[in-house]
Amino acid sequence: MSKKNVLDFIRMKKEGEKVAWVTAYDFPMGMFAEQAGMDMILVGDSLGMVLLGYKDTIPVTMEDCLSHCRAVRRGAPKTWIVGDMPFGSYQTSDEDAVKNAVRFLKEADMDCIKLEGGVRVASRIKAINEAGVLVMGHIGLTPQSAGQLGGFRATGRDVKTARSLIEDALAVQDAGAYSILVEAVAPELTEFLTRKLDIPVYSIGAGVKCDGQLLICGDMLGQFQAFTPKFVKVYANIAETCTNAFKQYISEVKNEEFPTDDHVYPRKDSLEDFQKLFDEYS
Repeated sequence: MSKKNVLDFIRMKKEGEKVAWVTAYDFPMGMFAEQAGMDMILVGDSLGMVLLGYKDTIPVTMEDCLSHCRAVRRGAPKTWIVGDMPFGSYQTSDEDAVKNAVRFLKEADMDCIKLEGGVRVASRIKAINEAGVLVMGHIGLTPQSAGQLGGFRATGRDVKTARSLIEDALAVQDAGAYSILVEAVAPELTEFLTRKLDIPVYSIGAGVKCDGQLLICGDMLGQFQAFTPKFVKVYANIAETCTNAFKQYISEVKNEEFPTDDHVYPRKDSLEDFQKLFDEYS
């Protein structure tokens, strides 16, 4: 398996080949995704909810993101990996945005970064891109600003909000982003943006007519139990599997069914020799 690069993703858009990607937050999940042949991986700030138990992504720090990015990179050395810039790492200034974006490459070996927003972050995208860091945009339902949207709500379902998202998408492209993620918008809008933009357009809950699909690993594997978005297809039920395994383990421990002789290290000397040793201390 050879690692894809930005030219591969542009080619895939031109040739109509879909990009399949997921989030991952640790070494094992990165390894599983790479072994499956995933085109790319996002180390999303969604780790705050999926792994750390926060109610949203706002508390996630740069150190959180960098630590998990490094772990995923160790698990998936041959996969294109996107580092997600957390809330507060790029909102304050172009200079802060560049400094923090660079850290993802220098300290975690990411291939690019992703940040949320359209028109309002165009200068950030431009500055990061001019510093030599590839940028993926993210519009639609943007979790870091979900409070301004009234919660985790779909958007772009009416002409007014769709127009605003078109302007956002164009601003992201014009600022130099190499691709864009569209979240929880009407599929007709996603299809239009895919035709309109020269850069790849990826969907998470935004329809099939685009250049590829993203899902949160905790959602698609049935690991994250707080809620399941409408757009998620659950491909496994890790939570049920783990809970049942824990229940069986508890039962076997309490009934002395585990460990058996197969799970222990047998003595090398005779039982008589051991008994003499024990007698010394009795």
